Amino acid sequence: MQKTEYDAIVVGSGPNGLAAAITLQQQGLSVLLVEGKKEIGGGMRTKALTLPGFLHDVCSAVHPMAVLSPFFKNLPLEKYGLEMIQPTFAAAHPFDNGTAGVLDRSIEKTAEGLGKDREAYLRFMSPIVRDLPKLLPDLLGPFPLPKYPLALAEFGLKALPPATWLANRFQTTAARGLWAGMAAHAIQPLENLATSAIGIMLMAAAHTAGWPIPKGGSQSIADALTALFLSLSGEVLTDFPVRSLSQLPPAKAVLFDVTPKQLVAIAGDKLSSSYISRLQKYRYGMGVFKIDWALSGPIPFKAEACRGAGTVHLGNTLEDIAAAEKMTSLGSQSHKPYVLLSQPSVFDSTRAPEGKHTGWAYCHVPNGSKEDMTQVIENQVERFAPGFKDLIIGRSTMNTTQIEDYNPNYIGGDINGGIQDIFQLYTRPILSASPYRTSAKGIYICSSSTPPGGGVHGMCGYHAAKQALKDVFKSRS
Repeated sequence: MQKTEYDAIVVGSGPNGLAAAITLQQQGLSVLLVEGKKEIGGGMRTKALTLPGFLHDVCSAVHPMAVLSPFFKNLPLEKYGLEMIQPTFAAAHPFDNGTAGVLDRSIEKTAEGLGKDREAYLRFMSPIVRDLPKLLPDLLGPFPLPKYPLALAEFGLKALPPATWLANRFQTTAARGLWAGMAAHAIQPLENLATSAIGIMLMAAAHTAGWPIPKGGSQSIADALTALFLSLSGEVLTDFPVRSLSQLPPAKAVLFDVTPKQLVAIAGDKLSSSYISRLQKYRYGMGVFKIDWALSGPIPFKAEACRGAGTVHLGNTLEDIAAAEKMTSLGSQSHKPYVLLSQPSVFDSTRAPEGKHTGWAYCHVPNGSKEDMTQVIENQVERFAPGFKDLIIGRSTMNTTQIEDYNPNYIGGDINGGIQDIFQLYTRPILSASPYRTSAKGIYICSSSTPPGGGVHGMCGYHAAKQALKDVFKSRS
């Protein structure tokens, strides 16, 4: 620390912590960004987890929301070395018969691949894709006072129903399965209200800006954001775990990129008992079990389109995925789970030695589960890519406990900072006109436990910083 006192301190350097720090520093304030680990980045870190020369994204890997984010889009991150790579296809969804549904950047090409659901897909998605750019500031913020009420209402009518209900718009296995794979990113039963919102956003993102991967790994995003922050004269302190406010120098505002559980542990003596009581009712969702592989060759998917997809959803039909997600949400474990897989080295040669490849995958598990899902996940990959297991030359696994140890924001392996169901979609961490404020003056929460929730978009941090600027620094910017 170069100073003994700061205008603002941001604790935690995930995408939201970095966004908050940059937003405050852009206003000419003195800002200190504090990170408990030796490296900046939170969920945006890349490491050699398996063998020398193989680079793996520890947490996030594919970044549709990073290129859509109204905040990130206005930053010159390419000036600081960030290069985004677009896979041939955003995503693919294979079936047991060797075919696959494909999410192409082109809405027309996606629809063409869905056979007799072509027109249904175009009718459903075209208005959303058309309106998404103007709706993003409202959708990626606290509960909105809409600038475009009719367009937002049309979006809401499609987004609020359960994913299983909305799937009835489609007849083909390809369309229904592709849809289920998108909606299952919600990490909750597909019968839940508002699970359609996640699927809609991801599909619209693909047709608007693609599902890119950062060259060199997700650490590249963190490094670019950090370089920008430092160029604005911000300060960074790493390898400094914060367990109490007393560890920090004086500041007019402190913003925490942490979940409610850590906020209470760190700053509970400054918070009101009623606010703490409300935070303690905050609910966390399912966890994940993650695997990274070093591979001797590309994954040999039966469906050719899967070989050109940055992301592959494994789970077969909508009915299979819905059953697996429901079982996991009830505390049991499916042995044919929905698996999210990414194969970045197919598109980014910096990730592995020449001729070799990396694979990244996870499945949902009950929160806090310690069950080893290695064989189960690898069986699911082998199911759709016979010969996959023969390619494995290195492996790194993380159960929910290890994931939380690595990033304390992932409570019980919950990578979304709390379940994003209809009750916590816009009321995270509590129902409030300003969810970023706490009960203590000058203390804010800016993590994915605030609107708009999980994802690498920085909007939680941006909105929290804007609130602090208004409250503490009397800025209208």
